[in-house]
Amino acid sequence: MRPAQPSSADTFAAGLPRAIARRLPDPMAIVRVLRFGVSGVAATGVHVAIATTLINGFSTTQVTANGVAFVCANVCSYLLNALWSFSAKPGGANFLRFYCVSLFGLALTLSISWLAQTVGLSYWAGLLCILAVVPPITFVLHRFWTFR
Repeated sequence: MRPAQPSSADTFAAGLPRAIARRLPDPMAIVRVLRFGVSGVAATGVHVAIATTLINGFSTTQVTANGVAFVCANVCSYLLNALWSFSAKPGGANFLRFYCVSLFGLALTLSISWLAQTVGLSYWAGLLCILAVVPPITFVLHRFWTFR
């Protein structure tokens, strides 16, 4: 059995003074964040594809179409994040935690939207606030609670 080869990040960090190397972010944490982002974009695509197909192809109401799309996109997001972003074994317990975080993210999104509307911000400003707040919070919750 061959010894494990150091990663390029490890090799790079080894060439730096110890004080600087300690302050660099964990390379795997950066990979997780990027994968989390890609998974979110993919799940959003699944949501849009299902909702538009149900609305345009089957004359389903927006509420029904988006409800079905939310559930399907959430399952897609769970599987992508469990298997790829966080390298965790899928299971009932972490799916329940994932769904709780998803519902919390939805509540946070609606709260930010309501606040932005109440103070008279444009919907673009509300969306920017949502994008700045919700993904980082849900990432941390998934990292340290859902897939612990």
